[in-house]
Amino acid sequence: MLRYIMAVATLAATMLPSASFAEREATDSAKEELVARNELPAQSFRDYLKLFKPRKAVEPITVSYSKDWLDQQPNAAGDENWKCLSEALYFEARGESVRGQFAVAEVILNRVKSSRFPNSLCGVIRQGTGKKYQCQFTYTCDGQKEVIHEKKAYERVSKVARAAIDGVAKELTEGATHYHTTAVRPSWAKVYKQTARIGVHLFYRHNYRTASN
Repeated sequence: MLRYIMAVATLAATMLPSASFAEREATDSAKEELVARNELPAQSFRDYLKLFKPRKAVEPITVSYSKDWLDQQPNAAGDENWKCLSEALYFEARGESVRGQFAVAEVILNRVKSSRFPNSLCGVIRQGTGKKYQCQFTYTCDGQKEVIHEKKAYERVSKVARAAIDGVAKELTEGATHYHTTAVRPSWAKVYKQTARIGVHLFYRHNYRTASN
């Protein structure tokens, strides 16, 4: 009987790993894993580190008020308000200098900021539309269909609209909310303060300025 017990014990010892063997096997596996990690390509590690690098600040755009500068800018795109502003610049100021186009865009944006006008670009531009010659922007109520024939001119003014909306241009009109060409002299020009003259446009604002202007 004793010999039988000794035989079973010997067999168990040969088939089951000892605690020390199991520990050594776990240590060896950990070493292999560490080696495998250390053998990762250096490029992959650099890519991993890039995830934690701070992003560079976006460099401000320097606006040059010229057609050459506009032609170097990427094609513009945007929402309905951008389309409204692009259209307004085309029909109101496509024959004006680039600086003048930015100034007209600024007036429209100033109106959006003012509590005296609608609070969107499309709202400002279409204010009064439907009443012949009683709208804010004549092309919207002169009874003629708005058709864009000069594709290059529209491409440029659409870039002006994009830049103006993005706020990359400096202020040109000192808060103006009105303008007219030198060919006319509206009655309101007598009571508003003239702030700038750019090309064939004169720019005006109310005699006082507030945060809501």
